[in-house]
Amino acid sequence: MIIIENTTEFHIEEPTAVAIGKFDGFHRGHKAVFDELMAGKKKGLKTVVFTFNPSPSTYFSGTVQPELATVTEKRRFMERLGVDYYVEYPFYDKTAAVEPEEYVKSFLLDKLHMKLLVAGEDVSFGAKGRGNKELLMSMSKRPGFSLRIIPKLTWNGIEISSTLVRDLVAQGDMEACAQLLGRPYSLFGNVGEGKKLGRTLDMPTANLYPEDDKFLPPFGVYYGKAVLRDSKDGSGQRTFDAVINIGIRPTVNDGERVSAE
Repeated sequence: MIIIENTTEFHIEEPTAVAIGKFDGFHRGHKAVFDELMAGKKKGLKTVVFTFNPSPSTYFSGTVQPELATVTEKRRFMERLGVDYYVEYPFYDKTAAVEPEEYVKSFLLDKLHMKLLVAGEDVSFGAKGRGNKELLMSMSKRPGFSLRIIPKLTWNGIEISSTLVRDLVAQGDMEACAQLLGRPYSLFGNVGEGKKLGRTLDMPTANLYPEDDKFLPPFGVYYGKAVLRDSKDGSGQRTFDAVINIGIRPTVNDGERVSAE
């Protein structure tokens, strides 16, 4: 996968299928978008995911907003999906003010050679968020690209959204969260060296320090799975049942640093 970041100057020569959105959390609704995107790949199109960095919520608030999926995690998910190009479009004063028609014409059509655009019903982009499904449907009537708008999925009669997933994580309802995601909520990272106190109790632990912008459930003890990879390409993967403590460990002098142990 080719990552395009920190630049507005890029160009892809090959015809592409493009998915546009924030894609925070990768819930089942997002999966439906990506399924349609990968269908375009089967038709010979290169696949592109077009998103923003920093996220609009972080930009407009002026402070880092915790995400269900960090930048690192999003990249991992995209690579596993088999996406060809991942565009992290820089989001700042100038780019936030670009009119949505210009986004479609200059970036998606001219720079990405887009032939197919896939988006969710709640897609929002461009100045004042005016880029929406209605605008895309109007623009797609002109020659140049086809459009697939993916309807909202529901769970217990409620529309699945990143906001709903975030609410469930905040409540610590990880079982319901897993139903919306189609998989368990996950944390990725490198195992850091701890105080090795667990060894003295015949229960050695692994300490994972989540990224600062990771949205975490309430501090507490959870049941889960620990997936250890011995190499960057994922070979040598081992999976263990795990008891996971998320929180601050003042008894071992870990300061205010949050860990998943």
